[in-house]
Amino acid sequence: MMISITAIIKSKKENIEVVKEMVHNLVVNTRKEAACVQYDLHYSENVFIIWEEWTNQAGLDIHNEQSYLIDFIANSETLLASPIQVFKTTQVM
Repeated sequence: MMISITAIIKSKKENIEVVKEMVHNLVVNTRKEAACVQYDLHYSENVFIIWEEWTNQAGLDIHNEQSYLIDFIANSETLLASPIQVFKTTQVM
């Protein structure tokens, strides 16, 4: 069964452009991963939402170890209005 993730990233208003560039880089790199089925970016003002689909937990574990994800989390921390929220969900309908 596929794994769905929704990540919500809320930038401080003064950092929107920098965070947007960082998120775009994350999306481009992640989409190259073998286990990545879908990695869609949505945003409204200063809120970025990434909707993810992964083939399995092993693939998601590999993603979570990638340097570009680790760097994004570390480098964005002071630019964000609140901590990144990550929801692992199961489709019900």
